[in-house]
Amino acid sequence: MTQKSTIKTFVLTLFLGFVFGQLAFADYAAAAEKIPAPDFTLKSHSGENIRLSDFRGQVVLLNFWASWCGPCRQEMPILDAIHSKYSPLGFSVIGVNVDQKQEKAIEYLRDTQVSFPVLYDPDSRVSKLYSVSAMPSTAIIDRDGNVRFVHPGYKSGDEDKYTSKIKQLIRE
Repeated sequence: MTQKSTIKTFVLTLFLGFVFGQLAFADYAAAAEKIPAPDFTLKSHSGENIRLSDFRGQVVLLNFWASWCGPCRQEMPILDAIHSKYSPLGFSVIGVNVDQKQEKAIEYLRDTQVSFPVLYDPDSRVSKLYSVSAMPSTAIIDRDGNVRFVHPGYKSGDEDKYTSKIKQLIRE
C-alpha cells in the first residue's frame, strides 16, 4: 500500500468513525424515552458532595461544559435564567465542568455567577457515563430519573428546545 492510499484510508476511517459516532448519539437522543440516568456524586463549587439521585422528583437539566468552550460561555447565563424561571416548579439545572484544572472554571464563575450547582468532573468520569461527545452537551432527566432528551453542542435558539422539553416533563 502506498503512503498516499494509507493516508486516504486513514482519513476515510476517521470520517466514518465520526459519522457513525454522531448517528449513534442521534439515535440515543431519539430513543431516550426511558433510559435510567447514571447516578454519580461529584464535588460542587461550594465544596459539598452532590449526588444526582438527590434530585429525584425534580426535572433536571444536566449540562456538561468547559471554561475554554465559547458556546458554553454563551449558554451559561441562559441556563441560569431557565433555572431561575422553572425552579419553583420542581426543576433544577446542574452544571458539570470538565476542565482538568478547576481553577479555570472557578475564574470563569467569578465573572459569570450562576444560581445552580456547578460540579467538577476533572477526570471526565461522569462525562463518559453520559457519552458526552461535544461541548457543551445537555441531558434532560425526568422526575423518575430517566434521561429523556440529549443535545450535543449549543447554538443560539437551542434554549427553545430545552424549555419545550422542560415544560413537557414538568407537566408529566
